[in-house]
Amino acid sequence: MLKFTEEHEWLKIEGDVATVGITNYAVDQLGDLVFVELPEVGATFSKNGNAATVESVKAASDVYCPLDGEITEVNPAIVADPSLVNSDPQGAGWFFKLKLANPAEADGLLDEVAYKELTA
Repeated sequence: MLKFTEEHEWLKIEGDVATVGITNYAVDQLGDLVFVELPEVGATFSKNGNAATVESVKAASDVYCPLDGEITEVNPAIVADPSLVNSDPQGAGWFFKLKLANPAEADGLLDEVAYKELTA
């Protein structure tokens, strides 16, 4: 199941774990990324907590935790090469995996159609 936030994160939800990244729209707005800072594995976040930071040639921006949960994995490849986020934001450019405290909360997020309307 693919869900989106109004802050331009995407979530691919499988069971009670969500893979989280930023959308193509966010990448277009930011421009070329030069730095990514990820959360620690084991860290817990509340919905909309500041989980990661990205810096581009234009600006620095926070990446928010889309739902309550615990970080179970991070993607070290995007720290070593932030351009992966630019080239494949919804694939190889994922940020972290989140064990959801309450998977049902994902129902409150945007689906692809609603997200496309938001960014149109």
